[in-house]
Amino acid sequence: MSETTPKLRAALDDIPTYKPGKPAAAGGPVAFKLSSNENPYPPLPGVMESALAAAASFNRYPDMACTGLMNELAERFGVPVSHIATGTGSVGVAQSLLQATSGPGDEVIYGWRSFEAYPIITRISGATAVPVPLTPGEVHDLDAMAEAVTDRTRLIFVCNPNNPTGTVVRRAELERFLDRVPSDVLVVLDEAYREFIRDAEVPDGLEVYRDRPNVAVLRTFSKAYGLAGLRVGFAVAHEPVAAALRKTAVPFGVSQLAQDAAVASLRAEDELLGRVGSLVSERTRVYEGLLGQGWTVPETQANFVWLRLGERTVDFAAACEKAGVVVRPFPGEGVRVTIGETEANDLFLQTTEAFRKAL
Repeated sequence: MSETTPKLRAALDDIPTYKPGKPAAAGGPVAFKLSSNENPYPPLPGVMESALAAAASFNRYPDMACTGLMNELAERFGVPVSHIATGTGSVGVAQSLLQATSGPGDEVIYGWRSFEAYPIITRISGATAVPVPLTPGEVHDLDAMAEAVTDRTRLIFVCNPNNPTGTVVRRAELERFLDRVPSDVLVVLDEAYREFIRDAEVPDGLEVYRDRPNVAVLRTFSKAYGLAGLRVGFAVAHEPVAAALRKTAVPFGVSQLAQDAAVASLRAEDELLGRVGSLVSERTRVYEGLLGQGWTVPETQANFVWLRLGERTVDFAAACEKAGVVVRPFPGEGVRVTIGETEANDLFLQTTEAFRKAL
């Protein structure tokens, strides 16, 4: 038997594997998972019923065009159906965006640190990643990002609010940035945490995109809507971009269960707003608690907080796990901590207080 192995793309050699948030240990002392920005609430009213009904048809392919969901999204957000494309979470749509725009020799710009999937999916596409450091305040440096644009730039990600720092780009600076970007470069406003924003100066990407053909908006049902396990997200973009996304999407990628659950979630908006409001209140309590303990924490508009701990990051994550909560460490940089149940947030604040006193 030959000892040679199938030839794989050399571009994959140095690409890291995406690291999900660590789960709570089964049967162990850890009680709360605050490592994946999940919604702690159960599915919204009507969602389970829709999911159970869809489960009866698992022997059939889902509606590949996501007709019901597309129509619901078009009505909910006041956009043409032809401007929408769906996918397996917003990250699935982001990967389609790269397939549609970027390949070997092209460049993709994003702030860093930001969503850790950006460098992975960029390099999988064969394009060159151009990470631009955040400002000292943990915010996208849009001036530096604009200066990084070359004639090879094809796509720019702006994560707003930014994951994992929770910081935001406000209207005036975003519009100034967009005015500087060439019209043939696609700017993707990744708004996975849009529903948690309370800063009136942060623009709704859907309003920005309407008169800018080179702007696309990513949204997801994984966060505020609580459908993380069903993998459904969408993009809103002008027709040429949206059509390219539908062309590059994995056929039948969004299950019928996910489509029906997303429609039911959109129709339960009053309950959604109540739950999001409760999480925002808890976010404020946690944020103010950290400030009161003496921590320097960037103001967050997402459903998580960010602590830059440098070399103490891994030790802090271990202290949290020992106390009963799992957080998301980025070794050498900091930890991202999801806003969860009140009891979980209390355990986290108790840990931060004890850890700081021991420094």
